Amino acid sequence: MTEHAVVIAGGGPTGLMLAGELALAGIDVAVLERRGSHEEVGSRAAGMHSRTIEVFDQRGIAERFLAQGRTLQGTHFSGIFMSIEDFPTRHPYALGLLQHYTEKTLAAWISELGVPIYYNTEATGFVQDEAGVDVALADGRAMRAQYLIGCDGGRSIIRKTAGIGFPGHDPSCSAMLVDAEITEQPLEFGLLRKPGQAFLGILPFEEGWCRLVFSTDLDRLGTEPTLDEAKEALRAIAGTDFGLHSPRWMSRFSDMTRQADRYRDRRVFLAGDAAHIHFPFGGQGLNTGIQDAVNLGWKLAAVIKGEAPDALLDTYQVERHPVAERVLHNTMAQTPLSEAGPRIDALRDIMADLLAMDEPRKRIAGMMSALDIHYALGDGHPLLGRRMPDLDVVTANGPERVYRYLHAARPVLFNFCDSRSLSVDGWTARVHLVDAKYSGTWELPLLGEVAAPEAVLVRPDGYVAWVGEGSDDGLRDALTRWVGSPSPA
Repeated sequence: MTEHAVVIAGGGPTGLMLAGELALAGIDVAVLERRGSHEEVGSRAAGMHSRTIEVFDQRGIAERFLAQGRTLQGTHFSGIFMSIEDFPTRHPYALGLLQHYTEKTLAAWISELGVPIYYNTEATGFVQDEAGVDVALADGRAMRAQYLIGCDGGRSIIRKTAGIGFPGHDPSCSAMLVDAEITEQPLEFGLLRKPGQAFLGILPFEEGWCRLVFSTDLDRLGTEPTLDEAKEALRAIAGTDFGLHSPRWMSRFSDMTRQADRYRDRRVFLAGDAAHIHFPFGGQGLNTGIQDAVNLGWKLAAVIKGEAPDALLDTYQVERHPVAERVLHNTMAQTPLSEAGPRIDALRDIMADLLAMDEPRKRIAGMMSALDIHYALGDGHPLLGRRMPDLDVVTANGPERVYRYLHAARPVLFNFCDSRSLSVDGWTARVHLVDAKYSGTWELPLLGEVAAPEAVLVRPDGYVAWVGEGSDDGLRDALTRWVGSPSPA
């Protein structure tokens, strides 16, 4: 029987990112992917938001994605666009990049890290005991792992086998996604909803190909989409089918909204769509899944290596469940705005007016881009529990960026105070201590400028776990909580 420390069921963006996080920590991890390769066509998710680009930047791989995609001005709420050009980030934009490019890029990255991907391999169930998990495969074989992660989508076999509840809301509408060629060019590309018209999006991607997303009849859920149906729906919405032909890929989806009631069952975890599904308005699904992976990976690695107690794993649900819950909430709010009719048109007009104002725009765009995530890590400095800004600092190596020190997915303690030193005795093998110089204030989304602290402990996922202001009070407690007990001298 093949054995690995961690087996990940599902080789989509979430599973691949999680594999990379674990591999960076030296964990023996493998990915099971039911498809035959990552060359499969089909646009699916269309890109990523600012915080996800930052996450890739933290690992030193952001340029791989930026080189392939198209940067977009900002984000949107049910097609109402909002700029984030004034947000305090190196990446004040979204990136248009079809999911299969994202997957191929992540698959290449984890291959460099030595992670095996078992293609044409699907988990069909599992049995777990106190020491590990036996994973049953569709071809009759089995694998053994210390931990199993279900990244196998909204119909997750792992979630169902674990008996984890998936409460939520049944569909109220449906849509189609078609990758095809068109002979009649639209007057403009993008989200093209007009007064009295249902949702329609047309986005060019490869030479001659477009991605079309549009509303369809709810009663057709569960049936295979056809080219004739797509043309009929387009004519009803836009008065033309744009000469749609040669479909490469078609898919039907709904606004079914559900979330796992728990993300963990002993040695089994859920991440990505296996843990939460929703209508894809705002393009938040892929992003939420990747950020699930980055939150779970370093915690699981620390427990496997015996550096941190099992209780650290409970913080995964504590932190990520509310984030996904908020995504489900805002997509449910966006969905009715895509419908046709004078009353919805009036509501959209009011929403557009509100989102043109500075404060509402920043609040909603901060949520959609995930730059405003704030984990509840206690009271204190406003930076606590928020993403660490990618500051320009000066270290013994000269001018540096903060995110350069997160490439290895290790905790980093930044000391910005010349007049005193900090100690990580007991954690020197696990925590990177960096003496750095930085002057001025820091800027945070929504909060604006805040006083620069004298020191910060940054977790491997890029969130601040401790802030030093005049002393190192609480530092050892924070190190113990997030890194584990100190090693004997």
